[in-house]
Amino acid sequence: MTDLADRRLLLVHAHPDDESINNGATMATYAAQGTHVALVTCTLGEEGEVIPPALAHLAADREDGLGPHRAVELDAAMRELGVTDHRFLGGPGRFRDSGMMGVEQNHRAGAFWSADVDEAAALLVEVIRELRPQVLVTYDPDGGYGHPDHIQAHRVATRAAELAADPAFRTDLGAPHEIAKIYWNRVPRSVGERLFTRLREDAGVPWTAAELADVPGVVDDDRITTEIDGRPYAARKAAAMRAHATQIAVREPWFALSNDLAQPLFDIEYYELVRGRSGAAPGARESDLFAGLPEHAATAERPQDDRGTVTT
Repeated sequence: MTDLADRRLLLVHAHPDDESINNGATMATYAAQGTHVALVTCTLGEEGEVIPPALAHLAADREDGLGPHRAVELDAAMRELGVTDHRFLGGPGRFRDSGMMGVEQNHRAGAFWSADVDEAAALLVEVIRELRPQVLVTYDPDGGYGHPDHIQAHRVATRAAELAADPAFRTDLGAPHEIAKIYWNRVPRSVGERLFTRLREDAGVPWTAAELADVPGVVDDDRITTEIDGRPYAARKAAAMRAHATQIAVREPWFALSNDLAQPLFDIEYYELVRGRSGAAPGARESDLFAGLPEHAATAERPQDDRGTVTT
């Protein structure tokens, strides 16, 4: 790419739908501001469970056609969020969904969990050196909840950030680039507790309430460095999640996965800065992932979404 936007955000996720659940409001917010928002998804999510009975034939133990179908769902979700740059690591199908931890799929040919981290990272280095993002968002070392593909996505993203900055590494992949700020997806415990209390009190919820422990990335509040107020784009996030119809059922402001356990749909999204300097005042949280970067000190006013909001 020769004409790069002033602000460039890269997100690395394991499967289609992870991006909309974790970062949908953030992605829509920055896309609307003119930031170049790029998503790299590491697998097609072939091992996911299928919610709609009419699509059950796509499951891995039947026709094994879920991966290509989820790629189409991801296209639709990105249109809802206004994101035009979304890619699969190494191309669609280069790495296969590994299933949950401890299952035989972890070690099948092509499983992402079994991939060599440096080899997979080199594929991401090429993207980083092309797009030259100032900000990277991915999972914590546990992948948020222990899924092998999420853990591997963390490892690959972290290693790729290191290698991309190394001028001696693979000069054929482009000029070195150092990512200024790296964030992990988070949920502050107090917010989770408050929203789950509201969820349990809502008699209209069509599912049993999950537990806060079922939500990936929950940490004590003092770990949270950054919060992105995506309420103007909550409807876009919900629409993106609905686009992943094989995986998610949405009843705003709640949703459920194939386990039929209800969770809150977060319209304010939270992060922990793990590399780089915070742009917030001491004791305060950032409200912008690009805060503190000299060339991006000011943030454009966010336009309102005419499709409404969901307030938390």
